[in-house]
Amino acid sequence: MSERSFNALVLLGLIAFPLWALWADEPFLITLATRAVILAIAGVGLNIALGLGGLVSLGHAAFFGLGGYAMGILASHAQMYDPIMTAPILIEGTKSMPVIWLVAIVVSGLAALAIGALSLRTSGVYFIMITLAFGQMFYYFAISWPAYGGEDGLSIYVRNGFPGLNTLVPIQFYGLTFAILLIALALHWQIARSPFGLALNAARQSSVRAQTVGIAPFRLRLIAFTISGMITGLAGALFADLNRFVSPTMFSWQLSGEIIVFVIIGGVARLFGPVVGAIVFIMLEHVLGGLSDYWHIYLGALLLGIVLFARGGIIGLIAGRGGHG
Repeated sequence: MSERSFNALVLLGLIAFPLWALWADEPFLITLATRAVILAIAGVGLNIALGLGGLVSLGHAAFFGLGGYAMGILASHAQMYDPIMTAPILIEGTKSMPVIWLVAIVVSGLAALAIGALSLRTSGVYFIMITLAFGQMFYYFAISWPAYGGEDGLSIYVRNGFPGLNTLVPIQFYGLTFAILLIALALHWQIARSPFGLALNAARQSSVRAQTVGIAPFRLRLIAFTISGMITGLAGALFADLNRFVSPTMFSWQLSGEIIVFVIIGGVARLFGPVVGAIVFIMLEHVLGGLSDYWHIYLGALLLGIVLFARGGIIGLIAGRGGHG
């Protein structure tokens, strides 16, 4: 089977499954599919940095959490009719998803730009540890921030709104997240085939050779890292809206690790790699989680098998080493 055919089957499944769940009156399964799609969006964000740029970031939960807290702060002030700031300018909360998404993208992008400007001066294990350190800094800051729940987190009573939709209806919220996933995938596809993406790939393979032909690896990686953080931040805002809850665990290094696992299971640099990985992760969590609290053992065994015997992930195993369609 070609990779394009496999990708088309995955898309078909993401459309058919929630429609079947709607017909079967199983709203929980629609919510489960929504969770998989949102985590896939976060994985697509990381895949731009990891798959295209070769940047192994163990701190992407920082951007995921920033997106979540952008939603939580704006929505909590809106539901309490309490402005965020009155001086020097009035800044009020909002329950509008498009506004919240914009704030989440901007905040996460600025954070990724700052973190990337510092951490990209290193490489290898040093880069991994610096990104991890930044993620843990945000985690402990959120714990010590009592104004927004501290360690207990922050609850939002009603899901935020989107024009023309009732986001409290599971299938409508799923459709919204699915559309964003398609946009994120289209962006990844476009970047990979653009001159920027080709230069980024050249820098990933050999920085020295890239520099000899006039390519600036640092600038390319910083742009990729920033775009990656913005997409992951948007996923964080959607995840917080899905649960109507935000907490410091959204910044945890375990979540950063899980996002990396999505990408590896599906296939690093594969367009649908994070999507397949997120689906497999949610399926294992749902099926095996009900049988044992130690279901991560099976996830670990799967990951080990893929690393040893299927370097291209599940997609590589099924579709071979063809083009990343």
